[in-house]
Amino acid sequence: MSVNTDRYETAAARYFEAWNATEPEALGKAVAEAWAPEGGYTDPLADVSGHAQITAVIAAAHQQFPGFVFRPLGAVDGHHDTARFDWELVNEADGSAPVAGFDVVTLSEDGRILRVLGFLDRVPAGA
Repeated sequence: MSVNTDRYETAAARYFEAWNATEPEALGKAVAEAWAPEGGYTDPLADVSGHAQITAVIAAAHQQFPGFVFRPLGAVDGHHDTARFDWELVNEADGSAPVAGFDVVTLSEDGRILRVLGFLDRVPAGA
């Protein structure tokens, strides 16, 4: 495994840690560890930048899907300062995964996320 592969996997692991943090203090800390201060997040439902706005988007997802966790699907793939990975949102009670997608992230020199471009492949009706 190359150093670059480790860099992409570390960034993805921090990303999922942030998305799975539910307590406000832990969420804020995880976002700061995963994203650069000027970092951003864009998907079909959100376009935000900065730690406070990213934290708010993640908190809103937890309100909409209580008892769910984000889980990576497959390996992280990357080159240069860009990585991509698939994920799904899983109900911890029954194992169902009503939401799935993939994200493309651009990393800063220190390995934190500068930009996320998220794509939704599976979304439940009415969500």
